[in-house]
Amino acid sequence: MDPALVHHYFGSKDKLFLAAIQAPADPAELLPEVLAGGPDDLGRNVVRLLLRVWDGPMQPAALALVRSAVGNEWTAKLLREFLVTQVLRRVVGTLDLPAPEREARGALVASQLIGLVMGRYVLQVDPLATATPEWLVAHIGPTVQRYLTGDVRPPSAG
Repeated sequence: MDPALVHHYFGSKDKLFLAAIQAPADPAELLPEVLAGGPDDLGRNVVRLLLRVWDGPMQPAALALVRSAVGNEWTAKLLREFLVTQVLRRVVGTLDLPAPEREARGALVASQLIGLVMGRYVLQVDPLATATPEWLVAHIGPTVQRYLTGDVRPPSAG
């Protein structure tokens, strides 16, 4: 497909992705809610937003996308780029940190969020699958917060 057609019909690759998965909202529109509480509330707000989106009408399409990404490198790349560029970079970018540290923190947050999605929605591991969103925010939010603002150093090269 010609990139000019993507730009003409969708505006960007990210907008094409949102249309393809029939996302109910653009993350750029939801991120102000995550950032509203400042750096001290980022962890809980990220988990709260993830759960609200996944527990909503997007869930069937998102589940299909995640299942496809597990076995298809192209879909995995598309999902990874979307998660990194549209969500994690924007959240971690609000923190005054050097680039390698932002990348390390973003990857750690991604590991937690992907684990939550896989455990709760794909594998349906209890009590993750049946827990209330408030319980998950209270227990997973602090871990995400530590990844965002706690003592984390980027991995050493080599």
